[in-house]
Amino acid sequence: MIDPPQYGWVGEQRIGHIEGIAPGAEFSRRKQVKWNNLHRDVQRGISWLPDEDGSDVADAIVLHGGYEDDEDDWTSVRYTGASPEKDKYKVGKVTKLRRSQSWTYKDNAALKRSYERGHRIRVIRGWEGDSRYSPIDCYRYDGLYEITEIRTALSKSPAPDGTPIEICQFDLKRLPDELQDPTSVEQQIEDLLDQQEDLVLLPPEQLEAAEGESEEESEEESPQGEKFPKTRAARIQRLVRDAAVSRNVKDLYDGECQACGLRLVGPDGRPYSEGAHIRPLGKPHCGPDVEPNVLCLCPNCHVRLDIGAIIIEDDWSIIVRAGELGGNVLSELKRKKEHQVHLGYVRYHREWWLGKGDPSQE
Repeated sequence: MIDPPQYGWVGEQRIGHIEGIAPGAEFSRRKQVKWNNLHRDVQRGISWLPDEDGSDVADAIVLHGGYEDDEDDWTSVRYTGASPEKDKYKVGKVTKLRRSQSWTYKDNAALKRSYERGHRIRVIRGWEGDSRYSPIDCYRYDGLYEITEIRTALSKSPAPDGTPIEICQFDLKRLPDELQDPTSVEQQIEDLLDQQEDLVLLPPEQLEAAEGESEEESEEESPQGEKFPKTRAARIQRLVRDAAVSRNVKDLYDGECQACGLRLVGPDGRPYSEGAHIRPLGKPHCGPDVEPNVLCLCPNCHVRLDIGAIIIEDDWSIIVRAGELGGNVLSELKRKKEHQVHLGYVRYHREWWLGKGDPSQE
């Protein structure tokens, strides 16, 4: 997790990529997000800065359990614009509006101007966002998105007096991994690869796996994926990035396997475990690199999960489909309250492997 003073101030606020910050980087509080120039504010959902002509344009948004009309599908986001504090109220954790939003409101005007000028937007997710993609107890930078469409829409809920509420609505699409801007370190590695195409950067088993996978909160508020995709650029990113998603899950369990309970410890006293994606990254699965899609597993159970030798039921029981001799697994997946493993990924994994038949016969 990137917090000062360990990492310090990074780059400068700008449109697009921030030097030294790769997608997947995590921050404990909004203060750290601001200090690393990913977002200008510790409360607002929309960040903005002056463009070359002096007019304000948006450079980043935060997804953190905001308005009820927000929709998050990882690669695509439907985002509700901003309103003054006096125009909002809470029902539980959901933010509702007392009156319609305005395109002239500074934050909305800035995000609209970025759409008109084709500026890319940094997306930061908080722990109170969609349960399928939210990080554990922190904020995570998830890369660059482009605004594909804007509109005036009607909110799901009317105003307290029953009149319809109009909202400023933005559709965003995530840029493909190979188009996410590399850091300077990543670029140096890519330059080396251009000179030495046969340079091996990953262990053989990981290279083989790579080829097989083609809004608003108080400043003092306390908050409650490893990739081996097919393209070289994505492998480079995986090598130099913080691997915060997998590390976050592994640290939470202190290296103890969620499937069998084994905790491997080396001579230095450090535990060894692996971050295993339930819905695999890359084509044809296209799973996201997020905590709800990652398990802390020992190497054996990681392989078992990847080849469908074990699957997980909706009640979190673990079913052994092959390799029953030795290496017993737990009757139920170990889970911690902070780690909200999402059933959608579990069902995808189970249905994929049940549809392929008995893995011991493959």
